[in-house]
Amino acid sequence: MSVAERPPRRHRRKAPPKVGFVSLGCPKATVDSERILTQLRAEGYEIAGDYAGSDLVVVNTCGFIDAAVQESLDAIGEALAANGKVIVTGCLGARRGADGGTLVGKAHPKVLAVTGPQATDEVMAHVHAHLPQPHDPYVDLVPPGGVKLTPRHYAYLKISEGCNHRCTFCIIPSLRGDLASRPIGDVVREAEALVRAGVRELLVVSQDTAAYGADVRHRTGFVDGRPVRTRMTQLVQELARLGAWVRLHYVYPYPHVDEVLPLMAQGAVLPYLDVPFQHSHPRILRLMKRPAGGEKNIERIRAWRAACPGLTIRSTFIAGFPGETEAEFEHLLAFLAEAELDRVGCFAYSPVEGATANDLPGALPEEVREERRDRLMALQARISARRLKRRVGTRAAVLVDAIEHDRQAGEWRAVARSAGEAPEVDGVVFVALEGEDAARALRPGARLEVRIVGTDEHDLHAVPA
Repeated sequence: MSVAERPPRRHRRKAPPKVGFVSLGCPKATVDSERILTQLRAEGYEIAGDYAGSDLVVVNTCGFIDAAVQESLDAIGEALAANGKVIVTGCLGARRGADGGTLVGKAHPKVLAVTGPQATDEVMAHVHAHLPQPHDPYVDLVPPGGVKLTPRHYAYLKISEGCNHRCTFCIIPSLRGDLASRPIGDVVREAEALVRAGVRELLVVSQDTAAYGADVRHRTGFVDGRPVRTRMTQLVQELARLGAWVRLHYVYPYPHVDEVLPLMAQGAVLPYLDVPFQHSHPRILRLMKRPAGGEKNIERIRAWRAACPGLTIRSTFIAGFPGETEAEFEHLLAFLAEAELDRVGCFAYSPVEGATANDLPGALPEEVREERRDRLMALQARISARRLKRRVGTRAAVLVDAIEHDRQAGEWRAVARSAGEAPEVDGVVFVALEGEDAARALRPGARLEVRIVGTDEHDLHAVPA
């Protein structure tokens, strides 16, 4: 047979990986199994009919009564004996022993991973770790950390959607609904993926970060098979393990916020709190329907700074709220002078369609609202300059955002941020560099030790330490 006559060579496709599956328990467990199986098939895995033909086995367990527990443990043991690679999920996975470990892990220490119920994403993460996902030309085009609009070295990590508060100037609940917290395991897995993709700073965001988990009564979730409460403090502890900077935004001043201050003092997370106070006068706060007893904020600020002396506090305020008197605005200015917040933004009140504050009496002329905003920001500029001057002569770790070259002056500098500066909303740290070679040796995302040598109203100036 000539070459021309030979049939075309068929490329042998690599067989897709096979997953065995055991589903035990009630109909709710069956639904969990269906979701996992659906995801496995959607990602190209085949479902095997026996242990021997499987690359690994998933066992969805029941842990309700003793007989069901024993049935589940027996099924796990059988799968281990026949296959050796077993991931356990379901209710039995959530049960703990007296030592805090899982009952499954104690009975069968060779299992690959253990999760609780309703854990499709966590099960899939463990499958991916032990059985590489089949090639998917659509998914494989997506970077490991997902498509981001931020620079590669920092990313926003949204932990919840919506809000349970009904602040009169805000329409977020009507747009996004009530608070809906993401499962803590999902949040941590996303954070891990971001860090693996090169993210050096995680900016935790939501409408109300301190309320994380309140909508699900802070139920226990699972992170790498460990039970973890769906709560801000526990989430921060988990994120602190990843090695990236962790910065908290939109933290309402609830009493339990005090719990994260020791973590900040220890350096586990950045000593930075973005707290939207909005006003200081009790009557205006009531008109705004602000939560968390805002009139006690001076006491809270003092306690936070006592617990973490290096704390940076950022906040936002509204000037010219409907009905705000000159005396009440002066109360706000006095609050700022006493609180000496590090970073402040201020908005002149602007009516938003659908906001109930629009119906309040005493709407102020636009020129009054703008004038009050300008006065507040002028005061804050003086406060900011004074607080920044205290940092002259100190050392700081900074994260480089960009490299700039002043062609006229022939000078190179890094635009960076320390723990006290969040991207886009705060000032920056300008780091003078010694020539082009030093500049080219740095990249965005690099960490650098610097010495602060000067300041202006909102920015710091430094040199490499």
